[in-house]
Amino acid sequence: MEKNRILLENKPDIATLLAKAEEVGRLAEEEASEADRNARFSDRVAKAIKDAEFHKLLRPKRYGGLLVDLRTYREIIRTVARHSVAGAWLTYFYSMHEVWAAYLHPKGREEIFGQGGLLADVVAPVGRVEKDGEGYRLYGQWNFCSGVLHSDWIALGAMMELPDSNGPEYCLLALPKSDVKIVENWNTIGLRASGSNGVLVEGAYVPLHRILPAGRVMADGKPVGGDYDENDPVYRIPFMPLFLLGFPLVSLGGAERLVSLFQERTEKRIRVFKAGAKEKDSAASQRLLAEMKTELNAMEGIVEQYIRQLEACQKEGKTVMSDMEREQLFAWRGYVAKTSANIAVRTMLTLGGNSIFKGDPVELFTRDLLAVAAHPNSLWEDAMAAYGRTLFGLPGDPVW
Repeated sequence: MEKNRILLENKPDIATLLAKAEEVGRLAEEEASEADRNARFSDRVAKAIKDAEFHKLLRPKRYGGLLVDLRTYREIIRTVARHSVAGAWLTYFYSMHEVWAAYLHPKGREEIFGQGGLLADVVAPVGRVEKDGEGYRLYGQWNFCSGVLHSDWIALGAMMELPDSNGPEYCLLALPKSDVKIVENWNTIGLRASGSNGVLVEGAYVPLHRILPAGRVMADGKPVGGDYDENDPVYRIPFMPLFLLGFPLVSLGGAERLVSLFQERTEKRIRVFKAGAKEKDSAASQRLLAEMKTELNAMEGIVEQYIRQLEACQKEGKTVMSDMEREQLFAWRGYVAKTSANIAVRTMLTLGGNSIFKGDPVELFTRDLLAVAAHPNSLWEDAMAAYGRTLFGLPGDPVW
């Protein structure tokens, strides 16, 4: 096999995958109001994601992965997001969480992929770790664990020293869900249907093969313990830039739905306080629709550039980016998140009272897109500051 050849054989049918994405999206939309009230999606949505094998989209081929290219991945997440931002959030995370598992020690990969199930994580390094024989004991509480209610494995962040460490380093420790307690504290403005509750760990044992030295992986781009196919697409892209790809895809799909709703409702809207004027004849609404359509074009262009950057890395086998390259992607994610949130707010403020009822699609999509924009890796101010620092030759953000 030629060293740098990308694996292309046995790729799934794109039309079939997109049809399944429509099914997942429509199912999530059907129960969106109930899921929002309950702060969780039903087992039906998680089952639909799993039955579609979307959790295997980015898994290495050796472990049953589907070898989906980045453009197909974009369209799957974007398709679900047009129906449900929270549904797309789960579809994205259940697929992307398989990437950290792919970088574990081979024994850890075999254990997690072999047993199957959906994966969750919280990357924030807030845990406390104690050495215990050949393994470690983990303590702490992590919040914002997206997909935890339907997951079988959870990776949690901590600063710790491994046997070959030169000091504390950033790691992810993977545990079966049976080793954690779920803390039902998910009471947020948006993304409520994701059920992203907290998890409490009180001394669970974690063997060394289920610990990912994430800082090293981000620095050198290599899985722990070797024994991997360097031609597999997932191992030919920088870890964190790939891991964060789904955020702008979710935002873009949600914004597309809102602009569609704005146009649809504006075409039918009659203004009773303006002597029965048709709103589609209003220059203000005409300008706003044109602005938002143009902003969608700009977001599409940025997502396209993001994917081209990753494709170039994949072709070359480039697994580490410079700080400036990495932070440019952070800036692009921040732009898409902020722009989609602005589209949501302007849509609601222009459509007026009919869009503010609980459960209305405009109201729900607005809250969800605001929540996406509030994620640490989407924050506009942080993204611009990080990118700006690197433009002056200074270090970037340590994670994003």
